[in-house]
Amino acid sequence: MAVNLGLIEGLFGKPWSWADRTTVLHTLAGAGYRFYHYGPKADPFLRRRWREPHPPEQFAALAAFAAECKKLGVRFGVALTPVGSTHPFGDESRAALRQKLGQLDALGIDDLAILFDDLPAELPDLARGQAELVAFCADNSRASQVFFCPSFYSDDPILDRAWGHRPPAYLSELGRYLDRKVQVYWTGEEVISREIGVAHLERVQHELGRKVCLWDNYPVNDGVRMSQYLHLRAFTGRPAAIRHHVSGHAINPASQPILSCIPALTLAASYRQGERYAYGQAFLDAATTVLGSELATILRRDILPLQDTGLDNLGPRFAELRERYGAIDHPAAREITDWLDGRFRTTLEEVQTQ
Repeated sequence: MAVNLGLIEGLFGKPWSWADRTTVLHTLAGAGYRFYHYGPKADPFLRRRWREPHPPEQFAALAAFAAECKKLGVRFGVALTPVGSTHPFGDESRAALRQKLGQLDALGIDDLAILFDDLPAELPDLARGQAELVAFCADNSRASQVFFCPSFYSDDPILDRAWGHRPPAYLSELGRYLDRKVQVYWTGEEVISREIGVAHLERVQHELGRKVCLWDNYPVNDGVRMSQYLHLRAFTGRPAAIRHHVSGHAINPASQPILSCIPALTLAASYRQGERYAYGQAFLDAATTVLGSELATILRRDILPLQDTGLDNLGPRFAELRERYGAIDHPAAREITDWLDGRFRTTLEEVQTQ
């Protein structure tokens, strides 16, 4: 059984360029990734300014990217966060959503994702209100598949501290109110899960009445703290056996598009190889595919300072790394030097305002 692999571009901070998106798309499509959901937090026309249309230039770029996805056999989706629309979900919200959905349909989207992550959630009858909006969107969109990210998309208590106490039967109520065809995004036992196992997925499936689509927050490295690190290592803690307990598996990539392809390729290898998967060799194979053998060997040697030490703690290693990667003419090496120079730092203001 093949797993439905995808990418959900759902990170805070500096957005990718369209050229980089296209490079990532081609790399991952070749490895068996079959959907791409566009929803960067930096796109205000899908979040705080969702009632406004995308500017013509950006709309044209989105349409061109959708066409490129179709050419490669990859489903293209857009992730919409309709801020302030559910309480009340009245005539004004419905009219604005109907207009927005028409604009997204014009892009030729295959999938529509409605996201309620990272929004205040202490609202009355939360599950019913969100399910009603999702049903409205499904009825007024030409997308053939609808995804939904709930306010509480993990067991992690950090969500309750950040956005409000979760209703006691939130998941089971969602399972009852949502159409069975709606796919639900879920990050696991934690927002950034160290491991995602069969027992956990079976329990959530029972509550929701459906298999979840994983929103895997690796290798994402947005946020004030995480942007201090490059997430390069191969995937672990996602045994191939979970393929039978999910409807799909999407990764949320890092701020560095080319480097993100390395762990992304290892996830495909993990599902393909099953018990034969060895994460060290998988990293080297993926890095060689993305970077070439020479740069892959160099990067393997530097994983410890790049992924574990933290940008502000590099000390004398900073100059050494900056000189080494600054001398290499490769887009991934430039991503490393840009990271070293602080160009990928995500600020608290970005997290609070995007």
